[in-house]
Amino acid sequence: MFATLSDRLADTFKNLRGKGKLSEADIDATAREIRIALLEADVALPVVKEFVGAVKERARSEEVSGALNPAQMIIKIVHEELVTILGGETRRLRYAKSGPTVIMLAGLQGAGKTTLAAKLALWLKDQDKTPMLVAADLQRPNAVQQLQVNGERVGVPVFAPEPGNGTGNPVEVARASIEEARRKLHDVVIIDTAGRLGVDETLMQQAADIRDAVQPDEVLFVVDAMIGQDAVVTAQAFLDGVGYDGVVLTKLDGDARGGAALSIRSITGKPVMFASSGEKMTDFDLFHPDRMASRILDMGDMLTLIEQAEKAFDSEQSMRAAEKLATKGGFTLEDFLQQMMQIRKLGSMTKIMGMLPGMGQFRDQLENFDEREIDRIQAIIQSMTPAERDNPKIIDGSRRARIAKGSGRQVSDVNQLVDRFFEARKMMEQMANGGGMPGMPGMPGLGGGKRAGARQQPAAKGKKGKKRVSGNPAKAAQQQAAEKAAAAEKGANPFGNPDGAEVDYEKAAEQLNLPKDFSQFLK
Repeated sequence: MFATLSDRLADTFKNLRGKGKLSEADIDATAREIRIALLEADVALPVVKEFVGAVKERARSEEVSGALNPAQMIIKIVHEELVTILGGETRRLRYAKSGPTVIMLAGLQGAGKTTLAAKLALWLKDQDKTPMLVAADLQRPNAVQQLQVNGERVGVPVFAPEPGNGTGNPVEVARASIEEARRKLHDVVIIDTAGRLGVDETLMQQAADIRDAVQPDEVLFVVDAMIGQDAVVTAQAFLDGVGYDGVVLTKLDGDARGGAALSIRSITGKPVMFASSGEKMTDFDLFHPDRMASRILDMGDMLTLIEQAEKAFDSEQSMRAAEKLATKGGFTLEDFLQQMMQIRKLGSMTKIMGMLPGMGQFRDQLENFDEREIDRIQAIIQSMTPAERDNPKIIDGSRRARIAKGSGRQVSDVNQLVDRFFEARKMMEQMANGGGMPGMPGMPGLGGGKRAGARQQPAAKGKKGKKRVSGNPAKAAQQQAAEKAAAAEKGANPFGNPDGAEVDYEKAAEQLNLPKDFSQFLK
């Protein structure tokens, strides 16, 4: 959704890197680029003016002029201002103190109200609520049937006394639904109302009549995030004609420029409360302004990723896998397959990777990622015998040919999967045992950047079995540090201090060939 805006802002910030102090010309140039980026993203002009003005004012202040890294300070300011125009804090639903909480959905036809009603109902079920859907859209053909199908998919009952298709009284249906909810002990009622292709008096009057009849606790305006500036115009028309408490953005997974999301809050003063970002019923959640701002600036959205993982992952299964990783060779292809199936529950791999910081630079690769690759890996592993999954080392040439034939893949695909599994298991075992990430030179316990798979030669020995010391001072220091680290594992002090004496961490950092700053890390 925000790809164009993210790319433009990233290019803008690149021009600031390495500058110890920002001049007036730098600030003006940055503000101009931000203005262009927002306008290209279809953000409303009044919002652009307000946003750029706030950024320029703060950029000229002491917080930037006195900063050690002005470029990072500008990014921080832009992030904070984005959070502000997106609504500041996350707005949550208000629930009725007594009786069922009534939520009324309003919006134009085609915005996705009927599908969103079912998504909201499923989300409420996960919040330990007992929602009921109400089919009050009696105008659009098959709208009632669509809501009934969606209700069945998410396991939520649908109150639909009228068949719709142009017949029935939606106001009476909405009014009767409240009594039905009380009778069947539903604590939330979600009313799906009719829309129109455009704003007109009939649409507004019907929505206002339903509102007056049921006195909803929340009126949510549902808007298609892909319609750009028209979203702001429509939002203002509904605010004037019907009134609402919050906005729900649909189709955030589309390829639109995203200006509606950045404009509606500032123009209408009403917060964006929910966002729908896919076709699945689970592609729906609260709208968090700070997380959305981080995504726009390619800072990732780790909090959302963690929350989704907590819902999808089996904690006991993950603990068993972690215990196996602590044992050399304990993690098998069967464990790997189970973990992969849990990851699949999170949804599209492209979306998951997109939540990681800095992935904007790999957007092309992510967009071209073939989601079916996971199915191919699953087919290969499931074509193996239990013994082969438990001990992949026994998979010789003939077995690989059989596995390839059984999974409909090439032998080279099987070879690649097995080789990658061994490499990944080795890395994960090292991390699980506190070794850190391999292949990162200059970090304690993090591999020296040796080529993957390279054979490690034993230390050369001189006369009488003594180890030979390198003539290169740097290598000699590394060799000495390695010997002291080995001695530490046997209970000796790695830095030559008598037992019980205070360790000189700065000296330790020096002996480990690390910057002195790492002395705090060693502590």
